[in-house]
Amino acid sequence: MEQEKNITTHINRHEDGPTPLPQADFKVLTLISVFIGVLVGMNLLGGKIITIFGIGASVAVFMVPMSFAMTDIATELYGKRFTRQLTLAGMLTLILLLAYSTLFVSLEPNARFAGNDAYRTVFGSSLRIIVASIVAFSLAQLQDIFIFEKVRAFTKGRYLWIRTNVSTFASELVDTTVFMFIAFYLITPKFDALFVLKMIIPYLLLKLAFAVLITPAVYTGVKLLGQKNARELV
Repeated sequence: MEQEKNITTHINRHEDGPTPLPQADFKVLTLISVFIGVLVGMNLLGGKIITIFGIGASVAVFMVPMSFAMTDIATELYGKRFTRQLTLAGMLTLILLLAYSTLFVSLEPNARFAGNDAYRTVFGSSLRIIVASIVAFSLAQLQDIFIFEKVRAFTKGRYLWIRTNVSTFASELVDTTVFMFIAFYLITPKFDALFVLKMIIPYLLLKLAFAVLITPAVYTGVKLLGQKNARELV
């Protein structure tokens, strides 16, 4: 009877009108939106290769450090549980993006659509590359959260710049290594383990340099998004 009463009450609430929206913190929504936007941007825009200080690199090199900065800000303000959920949401977004990209590229174009070859070139990244990106992202982000929290506890909440750089350096190493090996190892006989390692080293150094430069953005994000007892909100 008690269960039937609860069900009836639940139905009556919906019959009285639309379910009220939960109160959402604009700062939290902004953090989530920017993080997901950066992840999507890395995968959609990262196909272009440029030269930076003599090193060939994807334009995504500018966005990867930002993704780690966002998780550092989230962990600092809201704790590891929230940031793990944020990472999971990002991973699901990338999987959904992969599914739609695969479907849309495979569909036959209308006769009036003349740009199908360019469309396939831009959005038809190999499955291996995209899988490498998702796996590397997931492992690196989870490690970033773990190390950030450990360093935070060790330093008793002081020296934000230490924990954000230590966690990002370690996570960039995982991200770059996992991605390069899954994406390129033995795609041809030339791409043996030594060759892939030679690709990793300069690219990793470039990403670490950008990670250091983006440290002030972590401080700015914590200051702008921070509020009293922020960790208790989630």
